[in-house]
Amino acid sequence: MRPAGFLSERQRRFAWLGFLLVSFQAPLAAKLIDDASWLFAVVVAVLVATVIIADDTARRRPLGADAEPETE
Repeated sequence: MRPAGFLSERQRRFAWLGFLLVSFQAPLAAKLIDDASWLFAVVVAVLVATVIIADDTARRRPLGADAEPETE
């Protein structure tokens, strides 16, 4: 059994969906709107991507990696 990350499968799917939606919305908003409000969508996309990457890292960590190494 693989170790689970901090996101459930459902949360992970919603994170990917949110990332994809915001990633498509940002360039579209940049083209249609004259102000720089589209930058907020870019920041949100980067934040969601960071959470997905952190969850991937937690899932790929080998079993027993949470234990601290013994020092003498």
